[in-house]
Amino acid sequence: MTPYDRAHAAMEADPENEALRLAVYDRLADAELFLLLEHEPDEDNDIIPQVFETEEGDFVLAFDLEERLAAFGDAPAPYAALPGRVIAQHLAGEEIGLGINLGVAESAMLLPPDALEWLTHTLTHTPEYAEARPLAFDAPALPPAVLALLLPAFEAKFDQIAGLASHALLGGVTYEGGRRGHVLAFLGTPEAAQPGLAKAIHEALTFSGLEAGEIDVTFLTEDDPAAQVLLDKALVLHLPEAEPEQVQEVTLTGPGMDPAKPPILR
Repeated sequence: MTPYDRAHAAMEADPENEALRLAVYDRLADAELFLLLEHEPDEDNDIIPQVFETEEGDFVLAFDLEERLAAFGDAPAPYAALPGRVIAQHLAGEEIGLGINLGVAESAMLLPPDALEWLTHTLTHTPEYAEARPLAFDAPALPPAVLALLLPAFEAKFDQIAGLASHALLGGVTYEGGRRGHVLAFLGTPEAAQPGLAKAIHEALTFSGLEAGEIDVTFLTEDDPAAQVLLDKALVLHLPEAEPEQVQEVTLTGPGMDPAKPPILR
């Protein structure tokens, strides 16, 4: 099963669970999808998706495995492999929906145009940068119900950023002036990868289902004194072992929709 398959199955098992529904959007945004094309790209590398007319509107089709694309048709078909977020960006505002895995998997689903516009708009949100002086670190003071939402969302992003940090540490923090909060500290992350990693965690928080959730993200060297304190007191999150991958940074645009109320997936 793919990460999208697992998220879709969890949503189907508990369709009223907002967090599980949001997780489906998150996995689709991060997935490499195989988009069915009208024909092979031309000399200008123009990509023209094949559009299917249905009673519910016009849709293009994509699959999260190349084998699923092959199983959909009787003959080899032209396709483009693109991140889900890029497909959503290009379809937003075109009144065209997106069909996922139709006819080839239990995770088949139709995303109407408003769902793609909502996803595109939500992905435009970026973390706010700020400076603050921490006075003390301690163990995270998050309720189990909150951790149950946060940790799976973080772990889904960690699968993409393996190799970009040696540790991920979730701890409590007290700043100069008395403000208290929580911090997710990454150790050993190259400077060039930090903005993308911060955005990935921002997306994880957005799609976690937490209302008004806020966690500061910081980057430390392994010999930083703050890192040593956090290693002793924070919750150490598992980072999978894999080859380093570039965290994708995509700038999208979209209409102003409420990110707290995603459209229902069909």
